[in-house]
Amino acid sequence: MDQRTQTQAKTPALAQCLGRRIRLLRAERDWSQEDLAARAGLHRNYIGHVERGELNISVLQLTKIAQAFGVRVGVLVDSLLL
Repeated sequence: MDQRTQTQAKTPALAQCLGRRIRLLRAERDWSQEDLAARAGLHRNYIGHVERGELNISVLQLTKIAQAFGVRVGVLVDSLLL
């Protein structure tokens, strides 16, 4: 399997791991999806899709979510690629 194929195969798993991390941070703050969406300037449905790993989130949207949490983007993606 070449590098591109390996990356494509990992994408759904990475999206799901990222979604779980976002859901965990949101739950730690006792925020609803709507709360996070409002703080990040995104739609509530978008947050739901991200948390379920259904989307390949852009860096811009990831940055908005990190800023809403008051953390660096690295906190959200740390160790996802291991």
